[in-house]
Amino acid sequence: MEAATDRPLLELRGITKYYRTNAPSLVDASFSVGEGEFVSIIGRSGAGKSTLLRCINRMIEVSSGEIIFDGVDVTRLGPRDLRRVRTKIGMIFQHFNLVNRLTVIENVLHGRLGYKSTLSGVLGRYSDEEKQQAFRLLHMLGLDGQVYQRCDQLSGGQKQRTGIARALIQNPRIILCDEPIASLDPNAAKVIMDHLKRISTELGITIVVVLQQVDVALKYSDRIIGVSDGKLVFNGSPAELTSKKIAEVYGSEYEDLLVGLGEAYAS
Repeated sequence: MEAATDRPLLELRGITKYYRTNAPSLVDASFSVGEGEFVSIIGRSGAGKSTLLRCINRMIEVSSGEIIFDGVDVTRLGPRDLRRVRTKIGMIFQHFNLVNRLTVIENVLHGRLGYKSTLSGVLGRYSDEEKQQAFRLLHMLGLDGQVYQRCDQLSGGQKQRTGIARALIQNPRIILCDEPIASLDPNAAKVIMDHLKRISTELGITIVVVLQQVDVALKYSDRIIGVSDGKLVFNGSPAELTSKKIAEVYGSEYEDLLVGLGEAYAS
């Protein structure tokens, strides 16, 4: 039997990202995430939240630093090894990234492409087991009635649940969510967040989610990370996110946030 380890599932060490300008988008960002943890990343628009998230699976390349996922430095991997690691890192997008002309189940099965040869992927060769898993996931997410519906006929909430199923069929260790409720109405947003929390607590899958809504982060998160001007300025539990800390994260937008959060967070 292997010895148990307290090693975090994900660890960022000194991540810095420069684009073409001299000012960095991320500065020396370091934090770790444990197995099954639900972590929200908050901050105002342009703070570097999405850049930070997309560095984890190398959708964006870092300028310096290390990203350790399951004991492996992702920043040093070649294309083949990176593709293999990405099968364990699901991704959910604000604008869904679905193929609208395809059906719901076809989009979900695309989550298996990382396990396929190029030819099998092009030909759409999926096993009976993979198809059955897709049906089970769609049932879990309340999409039984939309299985064979084209994705351009879905509501925003249905599209995002399809995106969740596509990520889950990868059998990921972690799911990265880039503002998954920003395009949704409040009712649909609650459904999505409830599903993500259930995935974390019942399936033990780690969730890292970028959010604009502080109240949502406070309700669902085990831990919150605050980003301001590319720097991590908060890393703690929801109970530790005081009004003073919110002001540090959001700066000039702080007063508007307090109106939305209510007087409970203004004291």
